[in-house]
Amino acid sequence: MKPRSLVFDIFGDYIWHRGGEVRLRGLTALMACFDVPEPTVRVVVGRLRRDGWLTSRRDGRETIYALSSASRELLAEGRDRIFQRDPAPWLGRWHMVIYSVPESERALREQLRKKLAWLGFGPLSASVWISPHDRTGAVVAAFADNRNIHLDVFESATRTQSANLDLANRAWDLEGLNVDYGRWLSSHQRRLSRYGDIELCGPAALVERMRLINDYRHFPFRDPGLPPELLPLHWLGRQAHDWFIEAHHLLAAPSEAAVDDLLR
Repeated sequence: MKPRSLVFDIFGDYIWHRGGEVRLRGLTALMACFDVPEPTVRVVVGRLRRDGWLTSRRDGRETIYALSSASRELLAEGRDRIFQRDPAPWLGRWHMVIYSVPESERALREQLRKKLAWLGFGPLSASVWISPHDRTGAVVAAFADNRNIHLDVFESATRTQSANLDLANRAWDLEGLNVDYGRWLSSHQRRLSRYGDIELCGPAALVERMRLINDYRHFPFRDPGLPPELLPLHWLGRQAHDWFIEAHHLLAAPSEAAVDDLLR
């Protein structure tokens, strides 16, 4: 687990709900559970502050760090993608984004593609992305102030269910994703029985919960959250998500207690 990601996870899962700020010595104590030394913590939070992800203030001789507004927005959006699934029934409509970005703006084009993937869009071609969810407004809003991006958005429907399935398989590697879900389940499910064990407490529970989140977090970037009508047979994504939620819940009490002890 990378120290930068750990800082975000600790803030998102623990600090945010304890007033949103933490003293440097408290954060250092939490990071020590993951064998991250104090000098590294200081470097990481310093960079995050310079990049606008953290704010800081002084209280006597101590420094207190808090999430910036940009970080709170990012964590809220990320938490929704990780912990929620779209419950609305699919009406059979596809939402399409066609974009144009100057060839010289490669970094901007990559930023747009990452945003589209994060919102659950998949590419039919390099500049044509689709989603069964109506999130085109979020794409337009994210780049409304950038004149180097031109976006066209459409809503449409196919004539047959087989055409819908074909679009889904062209835009996303669902079979490959399902294989990875299976591997993730195989490597993690046997640990579920330990999560209710009284012996898994203190820093060990905190570390286990953070590892759980770290191991699962890449799936929301790849899984568009398609409705059941568009998924392959024997889809394991729902099972993996339900297992993740259960494990995350089982580890909540002991890991929260560990954080309270370390921050005292």
